Order: sequence, then structure tokens, then C-alpha cells
Amino acid sequence: MSYILTYKKKEFYPLEPRVEDIDIEDIAHALSLLCRANGHFKHFYSVGQHSINCATEAIARGYSDRVVLGCLIHDASEAYLADITRPVKKHLQKYLEIEDKLQGQIFEKWIPSLTSDEIKLIFEIDDAILYYEFIELFGEKIFDYVPTLSSKPRFEQLEFSTVEKEFLNLFEELCAKLS
Repeated sequence: MSYILTYKKKEFYPLEPRVEDIDIEDIAHALSLLCRANGHFKHFYSVGQHSINCATEAIARGYSDRVVLGCLIHDASEAYLADITRPVKKHLQKYLEIEDKLQGQIFEKWIPSLTSDEIKLIFEIDDAILYYEFIELFGEKIFDYVPTLSSKPRFEQLEFSTVEKEFLNLFEELCAKLS
């Protein structure tokens, strides 16, 4: 089989993704159920919750709605591919190519022509939230520097349905502002 079956019962071909098959409801649902840190945190903490925390940080920093939306969907490809830990992922060249292609399509679908400066801001926030996730949920500092935060991320365990609804509501709000 060369496709996965999504939450909305779509056949999705990860190696040959089509933009029209990318669905925000599939993304929100899958990310709300996908655990960060390969399940090694002290409690369940989803990629969806991480994404909301990233978007909330971008709002607190006063970044554009494009960057906020970028923060919300920066890991959306994981809804179709999976979340692989950074130490392993960096050695999987073919996976990185597949992920980059799909994530690029996702960004282009909802945030056309992201600039390199916007992408840089998105991934700076991703790293900042990652740093504080490891402090809060693992008790470890993972970088030699301490990133600054402008928000108060929520690291408590949330029901997946709460995360899914919050993700979708924030997505709808941002898309309305951008249209």
C-alpha cells in the first residue's frame, strides 16, 4: 500500500502528496494524538499542544499573523509522516526530503510565499518552546543558551479533543485575518 488512510478517511500518498488532499481537520486530529519526545515526557504532551504554544508565543512577541499561522502549522507534515526525534531525523536524508516537500506544500497552501525571515522566526520559536518543554516535562536543559519567552506556555496534560478544538479554532481565526 502506498497511501495512509487519514482521520477523514482520505487516501493520502506521503511520497506523492497532493495539495488538495492536505486537510486541516486531519492535521489537527493527528497532531493532538501524536506525543512529543517519542513519549518520554512525564505525561502525554502532544505535537498539537506544542504547535499551539508556538503560535501563542508568536502572538505574544507581536509577530505577523503569517508567522503565527506558520508557528501553528510548522509540524503539520508530522500528521502524515510521524514525529521522529531530532538526533535520528538528521541522519535520515530521504525522510528529510519527503518531510521538506510535504511541509513546503502545507506552508504554500495556507501561507503563500513565506520569506526566509518568516521561516527563521517560526523555527526560533520552535526551538524556544522545545527548550522549555524539556525543562518543564523532563527536568533537563537541552541548549547552552536560555531562549527568551514572551508567553506562558501550557505544559499541563490536556485532553486530545481540547487540543484539537483549540488548534482548529486558532487556525480558523488566523485564516480569517489573512483573507
